[in-house]
Amino acid sequence: MSRSDAENKLGLNKGPGPGLRRLRVVVAYCGTPWRGWQALAIGGGIQDELSAAVLKATRAATTVHGSGRTDAGVHALGQVAHMDVPVSLRMSDEAWVKAVNACLPLTIRLVEVRAAEPPTFHSRYDAKGKVYRYRIWRAPQLSPFESDRVWHIHGPLDMAALQTCLDSLVGTHNFVRLSANRGDMPETMRRALPEKTTRTIHRAEMREDGDVLELEFEGDGFLYKMVRLIVGSLMLVARGRATVPWFQSLLTDDTAPQSNQMAPAGGLYLARVIY
Repeated sequence: MSRSDAENKLGLNKGPGPGLRRLRVVVAYCGTPWRGWQALAIGGGIQDELSAAVLKATRAATTVHGSGRTDAGVHALGQVAHMDVPVSLRMSDEAWVKAVNACLPLTIRLVEVRAAEPPTFHSRYDAKGKVYRYRIWRAPQLSPFESDRVWHIHGPLDMAALQTCLDSLVGTHNFVRLSANRGDMPETMRRALPEKTTRTIHRAEMREDGDVLELEFEGDGFLYKMVRLIVGSLMLVARGRATVPWFQSLLTDDTAPQSNQMAPAGGLYLARVIY
């Protein structure tokens, strides 16, 4: 069964219902005060805030579906989502942005709204890949304006070793040791299903911009806490506390324990979703 057939069977390619039209939206947010993207029974999810803002702005109840979850404290520059709204709401794209933003906390902003093309567009299942960016502050003193926006690491870094490790990431690998278990299956089962933990990284780059070192990763998909574990492990090598072969073994030996080097959530940004 093809992916398209499978999605049709599950109803994932279904367009909006009668009297509705689908909008594609781009959202930016500071993740610091939020419990992550996903709607939660206790509240505090960015998805909750967006749906509530649409209801307040238009009196139309809808669910905003994102391209994927981001964890508590993680930021987004270009999260993509979709929502189905009544055709009777004859608002321009600009009016949607203005009206919903007026009802949102200042840490969440609609960046763009437009009609979904095709009308069956699905922000999650149509995504071909994502770009994540991680920011590291290198100066001795952390700027107060960068609190919860970066990981503060002061001291020498082995940039040659870091580059070698970044080069090793490019390609298709089993990332079971560089991801965390969501708890939906025993770890022994997760280890026995390499197809569930194999991903392709198309690009892994670093660049320095003043006091900030940025690491950027583009791939066809990312597992739970994968980028934070990659960055934490990279920094262990760059700080001289582990070797390049150790990092490379995380990609080639899927029998050993997972890395326990988790970078803080505050330095991570969902930069872009690729369609």
